[in-house]
Amino acid sequence: MPPSRRGDERTSRPTLLEIVVPAHNEERRLPGGLLQLCAKLARLPFPTAVIVVDNASTDRTAEIVRSWPQESVPVRLAECTTPGKGAAVRAGLLETTAPFVGFCDADMATDLRAVERAFGLLLSGERIVIGSRAHPLAEVENRHSPIRELGAFGFRALARVLVPGVSDTQCGFKFFDGLLAREIAARLQTDGFAFDVELLARCVAGGVSVLEIPVTWHDMPGSRFSPARHSLGILLELWRIWARLRAESRGALKVKQPLDSVGYP
Repeated sequence: MPPSRRGDERTSRPTLLEIVVPAHNEERRLPGGLLQLCAKLARLPFPTAVIVVDNASTDRTAEIVRSWPQESVPVRLAECTTPGKGAAVRAGLLETTAPFVGFCDADMATDLRAVERAFGLLLSGERIVIGSRAHPLAEVENRHSPIRELGAFGFRALARVLVPGVSDTQCGFKFFDGLLAREIAARLQTDGFAFDVELLARCVAGGVSVLEIPVTWHDMPGSRFSPARHSLGILLELWRIWARLRAESRGALKVKQPLDSVGYP
């Protein structure tokens, strides 16, 4: 079948998988990242789409997305004026309509071969599949400084308190049952770096298991994270997540107690 006809058939069927890409001032890395992602998705035998969320960029990020060729993989722009990766991912997930959704970083640091495995696991019944750099079979190229590594170690220790059993909450490669993703996204309140922790903690609190898969991950230049500038803010985010979930849990128990007391199941 000619490639053009194959593309027409893909776009005429309902989209099965949508991937969200948060982007803040990514004019340099986004074109290469989108090329990789669209090339990968175009080889899948079902319709897919990409949503790039422009997170208050001041460069040409939005213009790049608006002018992107709409071929076998549609790419559309969503806008989020609230600063923070968490706010951008939340906005993107709420824009989705597909039965399966995911998000990945604009630099495509995670090897996209993992997309097929994640999607296959979702089809088999898993509701959350996330990439893990801490998995024994993961391949990780890491050029971080010792100070940043120490900070990452401390963050992981704190994150495990909120999300028991998950070894890597921060890998920017997560896939979900679409209904679950939209339900959880609507409740997210963390706008910054630690939003993944709240997202996964809410899933686990709701009784949904999180499956980690090994990934091949390359340390990409251009990261904006700085231990000196961001560590205190991240600690505050983690504390707020803990306090918020604790308060919600107590509130749920208070609502439940009167029902139990009069014999409701």
